Amino acid sequence: MKVLIVGAGPAGSTAAYYLANAGIDVTVLEKTSFPREKVCGDGLTPRAVREIQKLGLPHPETEGWRRNKGLRLLAGGRSIELPWPEVSDFPQYGLIRTRLGFDEELARHARSAGAVVLERHSVTEALHSEDGRVTGVRAALLDESGRKTGETRDFAADVVLAADGNSTRTAVSLGIRKRDDRPLGVAVRTYFTSPRHDDDWMEGWLELPGRDGKLLPGYGWVFGVGDGTSNVGLGILNSSKEFGKLDYKQVLREWTAGMPSEWGFTPENQVGEIRGAALPMGFNRTPHYSPGLLLLGDAGGMVSPFNGEGISYAMESARFAAEFIIDGAARSASAGWTRADADAHLSRYADYVRDQWGSHFTLGRAFAALIGKPAVMKLALRTGMPIPVLMRFVVRLLANLTDPAAKGFEDRVIRVLESLVPATSNQALPKTAPSNAAVPSQAVPTHAASDADASSQSGANSAVSATKS
Repeated sequence: MKVLIVGAGPAGSTAAYYLANAGIDVTVLEKTSFPREKVCGDGLTPRAVREIQKLGLPHPETEGWRRNKGLRLLAGGRSIELPWPEVSDFPQYGLIRTRLGFDEELARHARSAGAVVLERHSVTEALHSEDGRVTGVRAALLDESGRKTGETRDFAADVVLAADGNSTRTAVSLGIRKRDDRPLGVAVRTYFTSPRHDDDWMEGWLELPGRDGKLLPGYGWVFGVGDGTSNVGLGILNSSKEFGKLDYKQVLREWTAGMPSEWGFTPENQVGEIRGAALPMGFNRTPHYSPGLLLLGDAGGMVSPFNGEGISYAMESARFAAEFIIDGAARSASAGWTRADADAHLSRYADYVRDQWGSHFTLGRAFAALIGKPAVMKLALRTGMPIPVLMRFVVRLLANLTDPAAKGFEDRVIRVLESLVPATSNQALPKTAPSNAAVPSQAVPTHAASDADASSQSGANSAVSATKS
């Protein structure tokens, strides 16, 4: 079996490692060259750390992997520190690691297992047979400056994994468009030289006070990178009435201008530009399986609507996809297995992803809709911040740090909540619906560049455009 992976980010490199380690012929096509920067908060929760451990990827602090104890939340003049919970299924620490180093190390790890990683290969479209089955991809070859050389190359494969982020030209070329009935976020971030670079906590601001003390829309973070800089950024959801109407770079400037001067979050200490990216949430591109094609991570909208976390879900989806492919390859070696049998087996990947996170994302979509209402958010913060036990529960819910087999009170409550809602669908849109329509779903309606496909959601497009550097 031959597998092609489009994109060498966390999803692509993770899948490549597992597949190559199992003896599968796997090639990864990456449009840039390493090291390369990606817009991200650089924060890895215990859920992501678990995937790093499963990969066997070393992550010592001496090599730029900074451990943290948990979350520090700020709102309403209060601050509360919440250690990562003790859950048997997860490590009790998070990490801060810049994507500049993280992605390169993941790609190197995949290569060490035998995967072929081809840099400066920008995939422009998927190739398919007359019956619509994906059979490979076409890539434009780039020079060392990232410019197209005019040369293209076609790659054939039995299975293609689209791990090319929110823009996912692979899926878009097949008419798989993003869904406007799912949440979308925008994040902007930059780095500052700061004495807070060695903070032991991932700091989340649930309210953003501006220079004049008035609250700004969105939520923010301050993550100490440990190299003399802090990653400082903010995000806003399309459930907010301000979405698409603001210059988010300016919002970030106004927020940091109101911070204590000794933190050093000032223009003269800024390292690099303010850069932005879209956050595709709650399965906002489906179906996750088409004959010959699986969508991974951001390409399938696998960012949590609760907290904007995408790396852990990208790596998990890659592990799931690899497991189905490895199992399918073993079965296909037996007599009597047909292409139809293989397709039916791989189609279970989408069902499995939905079973794993569908109900959690349904709750997250409802949460995203609620926090877009300032009055609701203010009341929730006023009620929850003074009660540490409640906030600890909220952190476990938002970060999806529960043990499915545990009998603890918090685990049982979260399982009950998820059992009360239907799983968010990750199947194809109904054929009778216009491609850009806000299609009612089973659920509550509500790190990459801007989407390559056109969207009727002009606010989202303008928001992403405003954040691109």
